[in-house]
Amino acid sequence: MKKEQRQEYYLFSPFLRIFHWLMVIAIIVLFITGFLITKPPVILASEPTNTPLLMNLVRNIHFIAAFAFCAGFIGRVYGFIINRGDRLFPHFWKKQYYRDMMDVGLHYMLIKPSHEPFLRNPLARASYAGLYVLVAIEVLTGFAMYYMTEPFAPGGIMFGWVNRMLGNEFMSHFVHHYTAWAIILFAIGHFYMVVRAEFMEGEAEVSSMFAGSKLLRHTPVDARDVE
Repeated sequence: MKKEQRQEYYLFSPFLRIFHWLMVIAIIVLFITGFLITKPPVILASEPTNTPLLMNLVRNIHFIAAFAFCAGFIGRVYGFIINRGDRLFPHFWKKQYYRDMMDVGLHYMLIKPSHEPFLRNPLARASYAGLYVLVAIEVLTGFAMYYMTEPFAPGGIMFGWVNRMLGNEFMSHFVHHYTAWAIILFAIGHFYMVVRAEFMEGEAEVSSMFAGSKLLRHTPVDARDVE
C-alpha cells in the first residue's frame, strides 16, 4: 500500500466562508426576486389586490436579502484584515502573474495537459476580483434606487450621487439589471470551474470553502502568499 502525504494550507477564515455561502443564497434570492420585480407576474384572481400584495412581499424579500448580503460583506472585510488567505487577489504589478495566467489559460483551452499548481490560480484571482467589482456596482445602484424617495436621508445622501452620475433612476435600474445577469453568468462558470478543479485536478476548491484549508499533494507556487 502506497502512503500519500499531503500538506495542509489554511486559506479561508470563517468570515470569508460564511460570507461565501451567504452570497450564494443571496444571489439566488436576489436574482429570482429581482426578475419578478422587473417582470411582475399577473395573477388572475377574484381579488385584484392579490398581485400588488404579492409584489410588496417580493420587494421586501429582495431588500432583506440585500441587507443580509451587505452585513456578511462586513465580516468578509474583517477576514481580509486578519487573514492572509482571504487576500488572494491578482498581482497585476508582477510580470510572473501574467506568465502564470497564460499557463493556466492554455491548460483550460486544452492546449497544455496541466498547469503549475496554485493555491488560487491567477485566472481565478482575476475573476474573483472582477466579481467584487460587479457586486460593488449592484450595491451602489441598488441602494441608489432604494433611497431615491428619501434624497435628504443619510442613505439618500450617501447613494444619491449614483443616480446623478448615471443620468437618472432608469439608467441605475438598467445598469443594476444587466450587472445581475453578468453575476449569474459568472456563477455558472464558477460552479463548473471549481467542481472541475476539485475532481479533475485535486485542488480542493469545494472542500476548502467548508473546512477553510486545502490538503494538497503538491507544493503550490504561491504558497508564500499565505505563509
